[in-house]
Amino acid sequence: MASLPLGATGPELIDEVRALEELKSAIAGRQARAAVVFDLVQRQSQAAEGVPVAEQGRGVGAQLALARRESPARGGRLLGLARALVTEMPHTLAALESGRLNEWRATLLVRETACLSAADRCAVDEELSPDTGAFDGAGDRQLVAAARAAAYRRDPRSVTQRAGHAARDRHVSLRPAPDTMTYLTALLPVAQGVAVHAELTRHADACRATGDARSRGQLMANALVERTTGTPGGFSRVEVQLIMTDRTLLQGDSEPARLPGYGIVPAGWARDLLTTKDVGQPIGSSASQPESQSLSRSSGRADGRPTDPGRGFEVWLRRLYTAPGTGELIGVDSRSRLFTIGQRRFIQARDDLCRTPYCDAPIRHYDHIIPWHTNGPTTLANGAGLCEACNHTKELDGWRARPHAKPGERHGLTLSTPTGHTYHSTAPPLPGSRPSGRDREQEAGTQYRSSAPPPSPGHAPDGRSAQGYPYVQRSLRVDFVYA
Repeated sequence: MASLPLGATGPELIDEVRALEELKSAIAGRQARAAVVFDLVQRQSQAAEGVPVAEQGRGVGAQLALARRESPARGGRLLGLARALVTEMPHTLAALESGRLNEWRATLLVRETACLSAADRCAVDEELSPDTGAFDGAGDRQLVAAARAAAYRRDPRSVTQRAGHAARDRHVSLRPAPDTMTYLTALLPVAQGVAVHAELTRHADACRATGDARSRGQLMANALVERTTGTPGGFSRVEVQLIMTDRTLLQGDSEPARLPGYGIVPAGWARDLLTTKDVGQPIGSSASQPESQSLSRSSGRADGRPTDPGRGFEVWLRRLYTAPGTGELIGVDSRSRLFTIGQRRFIQARDDLCRTPYCDAPIRHYDHIIPWHTNGPTTLANGAGLCEACNHTKELDGWRARPHAKPGERHGLTLSTPTGHTYHSTAPPLPGSRPSGRDREQEAGTQYRSSAPPPSPGHAPDGRSAQGYPYVQRSLRVDFVYA
């Protein structure tokens, strides 16, 4: 495609854009058909091997996700979309293959008819008949409204029950935003969501009425943080991890740091976080005392508890040593069945996110790459951080993982699927490391890593659970890297 010449005039270029969009839609339809046939072939193969009916099809979405360079969760949704289009919505599939609908708009139609039976979904698909051009010129909202109305006419009871059960899907999510900001999103029942927003608005209006110069948005955001955490600064019994080089921490170097749960942050911002109560607001200084190869920043009580939890962070430094250039961490082995606390910290710092290619979910399981029950050692080289879904998928028949650590290279692993395809994953570079050209090529062809929600609340500096501390604790663990 890159070798073909582009059009010379405006109309030619627009025609090409239109043709390419129709080609993308046709390819999406072809992918849907291929996914459904692959699912059928896998189920037949598993049935021949004696796999129970309830377990047939497990791992299919994960294989499709790897082939499409998507996360496993996204792969499962794409498989569900393909099944609905191929088996229950032929008119929508025809519109997709002809270019009248794109993949996103087809997804909207499938989503809005998900609560219907197969027969009712087919009837709605025939009623709407997207392949006739009925939605040409219509926006996404019009498309969704038409699908909802048709679904309600067919089966009002199911649509009503779906609305009643939607509260089970309530959740809170976190994703990174530019400039060291994050999006904290809550999916709530409408009554609760409106109530929360109304209360935050009332609080902001009351503050502004008393002369507070902050904007309404700033006041609402601050109130949300304070009422959720119980502290003005927003940190309550939680360990915030920050990984940076010793040069950034001690010598004013500009090498960025990494904040698990967010991603890369500027060096100056990271240093400010260590020395200010809230970023940009200085706090009183306090002496540092060595303890267990760490540095504790406290307000001076004899028992180690801060007399004023709002004064600032307790800062604990832990040292990580990496191989020059590659950033490969160096550690020790363990003969135990489970990874030690130190090994888990090590793997968390090294892997950052789930090591399955294209999956950027937070680490939930510290897994043996070669399973322990097949004599896989409990070592850092044989350990990998995985999300819960990927760890379960890896244990299915036909899946195989092997580490491929080489001298002078960052930790890597190879994942093989039941079809014989292999995918490679390389640990992301730590601050201060400079991946070689070969590393960059491997990463570009295998896995893209981005930020994910932060890990669950950690432990107190001495290894005990933070829940055992009756006072509100603000702590910051800094892992600084010698590279």
